[in-house]
Amino acid sequence: MMEAGFWLERWKEGRTRFHRDEVMPLLRQHWPALALPAGCRVFVPLAGKSLDMLWLAEQGHAVLGAELSPLAVAQFFDENQLQPAISDEADGRHHRAGPIDLVCGDVFELDAAALAGCTAVYDRAALIALPADMRRRYVSEVYGRLPLGCQALLITLEYPQAEKAGPPFRVDVAEVEALFAPQWSIEELDRRDILAQEPAFQEDGVTALSTAVYRLQRKA
Repeated sequence: MMEAGFWLERWKEGRTRFHRDEVMPLLRQHWPALALPAGCRVFVPLAGKSLDMLWLAEQGHAVLGAELSPLAVAQFFDENQLQPAISDEADGRHHRAGPIDLVCGDVFELDAAALAGCTAVYDRAALIALPADMRRRYVSEVYGRLPLGCQALLITLEYPQAEKAGPPFRVDVAEVEALFAPQWSIEELDRRDILAQEPAFQEDGVTALSTAVYRLQRKA
């Protein structure tokens, strides 16, 4: 199991190649497929300092982010010239600015009522950041507290796991189905080869790399 210290150290050392300096194009392309009502709350787990949170807020959503690293949280607000109101609560330190509530704390400790109030999830870098045992726990305990009808946009990576030690980890379609069915319906929206666009994977000796996008919906 990967301990919290692993991620805290990566942020401290600046080893955050997973962070993107732009909004994820796959988010822009596929988010409309969820057809969500304006004003609904979107959960962004293991959010880092992702600009995707700003984009989701610009679409009219309330955003609930969860991030372990205080450095990542501070950088998100500093780099985007936002002044959050900060309050310590049972599930972590909340940083609120406009429609964004970014909680610095353990995603497994998030308030159940807050998760129950989420209409959707955007999971680009959470599921694939966790090793297999934690992926099972994460889907059971975190996704398990989301309400019936909740939708998710899930983005995964597929590559020969033997060629590279994660994170990010390979999560193929068979594992997505094993983790989420039968509680969630699963629709694959996109699949593409991205090895040519990922030099870091090429440098690590990875010979094949693709990304997949899924729309999930929690069944009644």
